[in-house]
Amino acid sequence: MSPNRRALPPPPPPPHLSCWPDREASLADRDRAMGELRERMFGGGRLAVFLLWLLLMEAGWGLVGAAAVVFDEALGVFGVALSLALAGLGAGALVPAVYFQVGGVRQDLEARRLFLRWAALDRAPAHDARHRAPGASLVWLLVSFALCAAGLGLCVAVPASARPGTTTYAEVAYGMGAGFLLWLTGLVGAAKAVGHYRLAVRLLSPGPPAPRRAGRPASSAPPPHG
Repeated sequence: MSPNRRALPPPPPPPHLSCWPDREASLADRDRAMGELRERMFGGGRLAVFLLWLLLMEAGWGLVGAAAVVFDEALGVFGVALSLALAGLGAGALVPAVYFQVGGVRQDLEARRLFLRWAALDRAPAHDARHRAPGASLVWLLVSFALCAAGLGLCVAVPASARPGTTTYAEVAYGMGAGFLLWLTGLVGAAKAVGHYRLAVRLLSPGPPAPRRAGRPASSAPPPHG
C-alpha cells in the first residue's frame, strides 16, 4: 500500500492518441500537470513532511539508543524490562518513519519522471519560468546542506570525544547513528534539488518548440464518424 494519499497526475498521452483540439489546450494541460508535479516535489508541505519523518526517525533511534544504554548498564530484571520497552517504542517509531520516508522518495522519483515527460511534450517559455522553481530548489538545497553538515559533524565529533572508561560503545553507536540519519536524509534532499536544477536547465530553457512528428497531428484529425 502506498504511503501517499493523493495520486500523481497521469502521463501525457502518446502523440498518435493525442486528443487536444489545438496547441493551446495541450499547453494548458501541460502547464497544469507540471505545476502539480512541481508542488508535489518542492512545495512547502512536501518539505514539512520530509522533515517530520526525519524527526520521527531520530526520535525512534533515540529510544533505541536509550534502550542500548540502559541494557548496557542494567543490573536487574527491571533494567532489562525497561530496555526492552524502550527498544519496542523506538522500533514502533523508527520503522514506520523509514517506510514513509522511503515511500516519499520513491514518489518523488516517479513525479520527476512524469515532470520530464510533460516538459518534453512542448516548449512554452512564458509558462515554464515558474516550473524551474529556483527558490524552492534553493531552500531544499540549503536545508539539505545543513542536515548533511550536522550529520557529518556528529559522526566525527561523537567518536572523537569518547573517553575510554567513561563513554560506552552504546553511546557512541547512538551518536553516530543519529548523525548518519541526518547525513543520509540531507544527501537525498540535496540530490533532489540538484537533479531538478539540471532538469530545468536542460528542458525548460527558452528554445525552439519541441519537434513534432511528420504528418498530420492527431489534434487536427477530424472526429471519427459513427
